[in-house]
Amino acid sequence: MKVAAWQYPIEAQASLAAWRAKLDAGIGEAAAAGAALCVVPEYAAMELTSLVPTATTLDAQVVAMQELLGDHDAAYRAAATRHRITVVAGSFPVRSDDGVVRNRLLVIGPRGDAIAVEKLQMTRFEHERWGISAGASQHVIELAGGVRLGVAICYDAEFPLIVRRLATAGANVIAVPSCTDSLAGYHRVRVACQARALENQCYVVQAPTVGLAPGSLAVDANVGAAGVFAPCDRGFPDDGVVALGTLGAAQLLVAELELAAIDAVRADGQVLGHRDWDAPNHLGATVMRRALAR
Repeated sequence: MKVAAWQYPIEAQASLAAWRAKLDAGIGEAAAAGAALCVVPEYAAMELTSLVPTATTLDAQVVAMQELLGDHDAAYRAAATRHRITVVAGSFPVRSDDGVVRNRLLVIGPRGDAIAVEKLQMTRFEHERWGISAGASQHVIELAGGVRLGVAICYDAEFPLIVRRLATAGANVIAVPSCTDSLAGYHRVRVACQARALENQCYVVQAPTVGLAPGSLAVDANVGAAGVFAPCDRGFPDDGVVALGTLGAAQLLVAELELAAIDAVRADGQVLGHRDWDAPNHLGATVMRRALAR
């Protein structure tokens, strides 16, 4: 099956209709390229703050954006059903009735049904300056064609145990929607994606925001490149890079996933990282601090 990772440009929007047209065009392009799954980046929704210019602080923007949440989710459902494609929608800072804000996205099927996924581990910016709270649960979502999808939102991918739980629960594809404002941030997430693909013997699909949006308080600088990563083993590229986008470009990266190759390498790879993760000598060995003479 084919997957599309959208290097999504953060741009000021003239209207909600203009934003809907942008969204529909990108998801339509993914479907036209034969993709069964399109991954949209973390916080892609934040360009909608351009429609609430009177909100001039981070807190005020989150509050004002809640008025757009219904339209936002409906637009993704409409695009997914119109183009008959599964979409990992861009995430949105959703404020619940008790005032708690979480970074949430929807995985929407081609018939419009949806499963919500929340980020588990906040970055310093999200926690200290934005007041975003952590979610509490994970999902492995079964899609057509044998895809068992897990989602690790940006910083979540940097924590091996978060992704390991998804792989243990059966995931063979991990989507990593990301939003990073520097080369260092992008490479942290990219290196994490490659590490998670290596150790869990699965595909990892990274989709970042790109471009400069000086009018945005939360996503003013966006640096990244989409990537599709696999284990460095039999049946895959030697470096584990299946496809890589152009850094900073607004583009759609489309790649083919060979899911049978994941099953094969997990059963008979040069190494068996997926199986060997829980080896007793990893988890049970005694660790001692010692010193050499100086």
